[in-house]
Amino acid sequence: MPDPSKSTDAFENVRNQIGYCGIWCGSCAVGNGALQEITARYRRLIDAYGLREWGPKDLNYDRFFAELVGIEREATCPGCRRGGGRAACEMRACARSRDIEHCGDCLDPACAPDDALRSMRSGARAAGLFVRPQGADHRELIAQWRSDLRSVWPSSVLFDEAPFEGSADK
Repeated sequence: MPDPSKSTDAFENVRNQIGYCGIWCGSCAVGNGALQEITARYRRLIDAYGLREWGPKDLNYDRFFAELVGIEREATCPGCRRGGGRAACEMRACARSRDIEHCGDCLDPACAPDDALRSMRSGARAAGLFVRPQGADHRELIAQWRSDLRSVWPSSVLFDEAPFEGSADK
């Protein structure tokens, strides 16, 4: 089982970070620790219900659990401003070269990474990530998004003092 403090640490690492593309890293399940946490809870729940005994017989539970443990152990992404993300991200390179915080602040209509930016932002929104609109205040957005994130991950250790331990008695 992952250490809940690691999930909290992962979120603390990305909670104030908005990438050069405008995606709030705090809303990313890979960066904020939610993916690892949910995977651990899912594995414990399957085990607690004894699914091996009565569940699908064609499922290789040993392999399935090993794969889930692999996801649990996967390192969280630190966000692109701290060395995470795609190494060859054209938005990061372009924003740095223009000395701007965010590609949405770019005024160049012929900007080369524009198509990649649109694709990334629309994919992020489809996945439930929060994306900074042009001209929006960074701090106000993060405060609102953190509140919104509670509705996306309501039982996450990011917001819950007593995470699920696999038993109603605890």
